[in-house]
Amino acid sequence: MSKTKTVLGRGLASLIPRPLPAVPSSPATHGPDGGASDNTIAHIDIDRIDHNPYQPRAEFDPAALDELRRSIEEKGIIQPITVRRVENGYQLIAGERRIRAARQAGMTQIPAYIIRVRSDEEMLELALIENLQREHLNPIEIAISYKRLIEECSVTQEQVSQRIGKDRTTITNFLRLLKLPQAIQKAVRQGQLSTGHARALIAIEDGNLQMEIFQKVLDKGLSVRDVERLVRARGNRTARRDQMPSTSTSSSLPSVEEKLRHLLGTKVQVKLLQDGKGQIVIEYYSADDLDRLLEIFDRIQDRSYS
Repeated sequence: MSKTKTVLGRGLASLIPRPLPAVPSSPATHGPDGGASDNTIAHIDIDRIDHNPYQPRAEFDPAALDELRRSIEEKGIIQPITVRRVENGYQLIAGERRIRAARQAGMTQIPAYIIRVRSDEEMLELALIENLQREHLNPIEIAISYKRLIEECSVTQEQVSQRIGKDRTTITNFLRLLKLPQAIQKAVRQGQLSTGHARALIAIEDGNLQMEIFQKVLDKGLSVRDVERLVRARGNRTARRDQMPSTSTSSSLPSVEEKLRHLLGTKVQVKLLQDGKGQIVIEYYSADDLDRLLEIFDRIQDRSYS
């Protein structure tokens, strides 16, 4: 993938033309594409549009697609899809649901906003940001989108936060979902498990216990609070303490930091001072982030008295 970075960060605004009236399914509102101009809207043949290789959405609700199809049949395409030119046609950037529903409605042409995309990297960023801001992604798809933005577009969590308008702690919490086993991630994808349940399960370091409680959530419909109480009752705090390495030498500090980062979901530094003393520095990035950390400490305190 290209490493060009000069035009990244355009975000959702670059995908959407100025406010448009409803576009009927008939191609009368806009003419055909002249094949030269960018930043223009035209009716193009659906069969000439290739899929988006960077589409972050893995699952499409058939009922929601059918509802969209009926809407298109009645009122047409309200918002054009977004494409870029490629050899012998176009490549979809945004509008997977609309183009699928349009095909189901029997349309052969669709209004499209044609923009110039200078690199595959920019294509990836535009596709991910558009989906994050406009589509109904499930929590795992959102987490994967954040991860791809960070790894494949070489941006930080803070930059992702700025580009999509979400708090940095929100980004961190979604990314932590990817630490869960695939079976639990699948349940979150399919709506069988809430994000709250998933976050409670993340705190369980014993994989067998994690899957055991996960199955109880599915079988008995446990609430998030039920899961938290069950974790306390099963002695998860003791298991975590037993697995913590000794801090008697500086070589163990990185492992301690990693465990604390995993527990708190933020950057933690453990500093070794003289006479065996030390400091633990916990970073937070907003008032909301501080409140989140205080809630974690409250839960730890509750467990100590349970």
